[in-house]
Amino acid sequence: MDMSPDLILTFADRIGVFVFAVSGGIAAVRKDMDLFGVITLAFLPAVGGGTLRDLILDAPVFWLEDTLSLWLAIAGGLAAFFFANALEGFKPLRWADAVGLALFAVTGAAKAADLGHDYLIILIMGVMTASAGGLIRDVVANRDPLLLKEDIYATAGLLGAAVFAALIYFNVNESIAFAAGFAAAFTLRALAIIFKLSLPKARL
Repeated sequence: MDMSPDLILTFADRIGVFVFAVSGGIAAVRKDMDLFGVITLAFLPAVGGGTLRDLILDAPVFWLEDTLSLWLAIAGGLAAFFFANALEGFKPLRWADAVGLALFAVTGAAKAADLGHDYLIILIMGVMTASAGGLIRDVVANRDPLLLKEDIYATAGLLGAAVFAALIYFNVNESIAFAAGFAAAFTLRALAIIFKLSLPKARL
C-alpha cells in the first residue's frame, strides 16, 4: 500500500524525534546528569531543529499538533537513562545521531517544499532541521559540537535535502525522493564516521 506524503513525513518525523532523543539522553548520561537532566537534554535535539524550522516558516510548531512527538522524546530519554550501558556498547550516539540527521534533513526539506518555497529555502530548512537541535544539545551538554568537528556533519544533511529537492523538481514520486534523500544523507554521514572524512580547510 502506497503511503501518502503527509503520512510518510509524520512517520519519519516521529522516528527522527526518538533517535535524536536517544542521542541527547546518552550525551546527558555521559555527563552524569540525573533523570530530569537526561530527559531535558533528550528534548533539545528531538524537537529543537523542527521547532526553529516551523517558527521561521511561520508554520504551526509540529509538536503542538503532534503531542506523540513529545512522548517519543521522553521515551528516548528514558531509554538512554535505563539502558545506557547496553546502548553504549554499540557506540550509539553517533549512529543514532546519523539516522536522526538523515531523517530530519529530508523532513525539513519536505515541509519547506510542501509550503511552496524555492530550492534554496528547501536546502536551508533541511540543514537547519537536521543540525540545529544537535548543536543546542552539544552546547548545553558542554561537549564539542558534532556540527563543528572535523568529520562531515551538516554537509550530509545538505546532500540529503538537495537530493530530495532535485527529485521533487523532476516530478519523481515523493516517497522515492524521500527514501533517496535519506539514503544519501545517511550514507555520507556513515562514510564520514567510518573513514573520518572531512571537508578541506584553509591553512595559514
